[in-house]
Order: sequence, then C-alpha cells, then structure tokens
Amino acid sequence: MAGRADSTVLAGARVVLPTGTVEDGRVTVEGTRISGTQAENAPVLDLSGHWIVPGFVDMHNHGGGGASFTSGTVDEVMTGVRTHREHGTTTLVASTVTGEMDFLAERAGILSELVEQGDLAGIHFEGPFISPCRKGAHSEALLRHPDPAEVRKLMDAARGTAKMFTLATELPGGIESVRLLAEHGVIAAIGHTDATYEQTVEAIDAGATVATHLYNAMPAIGHRAPGPIAALLEDERITVELINDGTHLHPAALELAYHHAGADRVALITDAMDAAGFGDGVYQLGPLAVNVENGVARLVEGNSIAGSTLTLDTAFHRAVTIDRIPVEDVVTSISANPARLLGVYDKVGSLEPGKDADLVVLDEDFRLKGVMRQGEWIVRPDTAAN
Repeated sequence: MAGRADSTVLAGARVVLPTGTVEDGRVTVEGTRISGTQAENAPVLDLSGHWIVPGFVDMHNHGGGGASFTSGTVDEVMTGVRTHREHGTTTLVASTVTGEMDFLAERAGILSELVEQGDLAGIHFEGPFISPCRKGAHSEALLRHPDPAEVRKLMDAARGTAKMFTLATELPGGIESVRLLAEHGVIAAIGHTDATYEQTVEAIDAGATVATHLYNAMPAIGHRAPGPIAALLEDERITVELINDGTHLHPAALELAYHHAGADRVALITDAMDAAGFGDGVYQLGPLAVNVENGVARLVEGNSIAGSTLTLDTAFHRAVTIDRIPVEDVVTSISANPARLLGVYDKVGSLEPGKDADLVVLDEDFRLKGVMRQGEWIVRPDTAAN
C-alpha cells in the first residue's frame, strides 16, 4: 500500500483508451485525477510489458471478503467494498436480496450513507418483486408483486441513491413499476422472470433497459416460445448483464450475447456474495443458508446457484484468455457500459483527462498487478518508480 502522490506518470504500458489501444502509452495522474499534461520532474513508474485499463465498474454485487451488503454493519460492508477494490472494482453498486419491506428500507438507509460519502455508487434492489417460478436464491415466502407504491417506498428510503430495481415485469404492477422507475431515472431491470417474449417486449417499451444476469433465472430460448432472452438480446435499448465465472454461463452462451448484442450492450458483473475473495464455507444470503464449495455457491436447501464468488479481475481474465473477446470490447463491457448506465461516465469508466484516476494494471497474461482509485494505489505494482 502506498499513498497518493501529487503527480505520477505511468509509462511504457499498453493503454486502453476509448479510441483504442495505445502502445507504449503514458497516463499522468495529478492528485485524484487523470491529467492531460505531464508535470515537470514528476516521478515515472515504468510499466513496460503491462496493460493499463480503466477501473472496473460492478453494477450487481451482494458482498465479498466474508461480508454481506444485505445484512452487514457499515464496517462489514466496507470490508466487502475493499475486497472488491483489491480486485480492480473501483466503482461498486451494493445489491440487496429479497427481505421484508421494512428491513429493506432500513438497509437502504444504511447503504445510502455510504453512497453519499463516495464509497458506493448506488443501491440495486434485487427482489422482492420477482417471480416465485424463477426465484433462484431468494426466499419464496418473502416475494411480492411489484406494487408501485412499495417500489416508491424503497426509492424514498434510499434518498436518491437507488440505481436499479430487478423486477419480474409480467407480475401484477410490473409495467406500472417500470414506468415509475423510468420517470425517476432509476434503471428497471428485467430478471428472475417467467415472462413470455411478448410480455418482455411490453416491459422494454415501458422503459426497462437492463437484463439482470441474462440467461440465469429466466426461461430458456425455445423455437416456438422464444421467451425473454430473445427479446432482451434483440432490442438495442437493453444492456445485458453477464456473469463470466465459468459456472453461470457456458462460453458459447457468452459468445452468443456478445455476437448478437455487441460489446456496447454487455455489462460484465459479479453477482458476488460474501465468499468472493474469502473462501469456501457456509454463509447466509438474506435468510437462506449457502454452501460454497470449490468456489461455487449453492443453497443448502435445493442446491440452486446462489450468486457467485467472482471478482471482476477474474471475469476480465476469462473474457480475454478463454472467451477470446478483444481487450477493448472487454473494457467497454466491464467499465464504460456500466458507468454510462449508472450515470457516472463523466467521472469513471474510461482513461480520459479530468476523470478520476481509477485504473487497473494487468501483466501481459492479463493478471492483476495494480489498482489505483482516485489517485491512490490500492494495490501497487511491483515495478519500482524511477
């Protein structure tokens, strides 16, 4: 760990910019931001043989480091935030899971304080407005229809920090709730849904813009009943979340999404739970017990996949080395797209002058070697400064 320098030049690396990759590039950091000019006599960190990419932006994350965003104290939430920062996620939205309405409102109040002080980028409510047919790791007893009044209650409890709600939009109140969220600039995400193709199209027309972990917790594509996946992939208004951990998706499914939607409509997420960056064992996800074995999280009762133990550096590495997605496309999906959706692209999501100095250093094999957030090294590269 090292502190913030007034001015530092990162030199010699391949730098991924919005316009493409620059060989032997330079990134100048002044204070907390990226600078367009190089100060005289600034220390130079030689990163030859490395890549510099923007800090990762995770818009769907339930915890990490043994800590839960759904039930943890402020200190525990920050443990999870720091864990993901060490793996390159410099901007993070805290996701809840299904619970009692009053409990979720209370959590929103706690998490909103961390948003207001800049440690979180917002709150994502995943449940309770989801389908019992596609509940995944959510307590069926606590599920409810997406009543716009109750959606509004959680929005109010979040004090303007709610960024996204995942809804089964085919349920009573679903379309009205989508319209309410769209009117208030909050993302309406279609997920944990049993909707038909036609019902999904209706929700998109009403203002839904995100598919919550595409393919997972929704009907599969059928040749006579194409279901929500086909509608979500084909519509240019939709960004599709993908969990690239090798468990949630077959590589061919990930390739299909990139091929059909394009990199500009993909957001790589973790859907991480407490065990991310921590290890195997038994955990709680809301009211449900989860067993993590060999890095795969499943409910103790029912064996359903229960989130992931993924960190975004692993998702990046898999996308480039296993899935053979071009580096620039992965950067778009893991940084720029989620930053745009969250309304923070003016500050993060790309390496441009004036933006926060949030960046990740990778070696030639795309393994994480350094993480900087707002000009401060969270993980400092081993290379010594000149």
